[in-house]
Amino acid sequence: MRKIVLTGILSVFLLTACKKDDRTAEKSLEEQKLEFQARQLDIEKQKLAIEKEKLVYEAQKKVDSISESKKTQAAAAANSKPQIIRETKTVYRDRGSNSNSGGGTYADNGNSSSQGTAQKKKGWSKAAKGTAIGAVGGAALGAIVAKKNRGLGAVIGGVVGGATGYTIGRAGDRKDGRVQPRN
Repeated sequence: MRKIVLTGILSVFLLTACKKDDRTAEKSLEEQKLEFQARQLDIEKQKLAIEKEKLVYEAQKKVDSISESKKTQAAAAANSKPQIIRETKTVYRDRGSNSNSGGGTYADNGNSSSQGTAQKKKGWSKAAKGTAIGAVGGAALGAIVAKKNRGLGAVIGGVVGGATGYTIGRAGDRKDGRVQPRN
């Protein structure tokens, strides 16, 4: 008897659990179409809002770039005005040390570099070019000349050619003023 009652209660429970929601089952096809269209409209509204934000961002970016270019132009105009140097003194330097022996001062004209110093040149120095060209040429010539051991000939030729190229290039750098001439 217990098993029969338990089976009955279980079957009633299963039947009520499997029953579909009355509201969704009774919805008509027209209501479902209207809900779908409403969702599509919401998606389109979100897309338009995103596009509007993009346009606002691009406009702000243009305004920022224009104001930045105006600032740089104003700064360039301010820096291009001639600065008046009120007082100068000659300073003598000892080549052996980097300290000033005269103790003289310069008026600050807004530039961070001091007077009398040459601007650094960009690119390869003649010494570096000479070393590279000499090493490659010397290695090739050494490999050609040494018949029995071409590797050793290339190494020796590269070292000799590199040293020669460096010496010639360094002399050219001294002549151009890139490095200080030897005394």
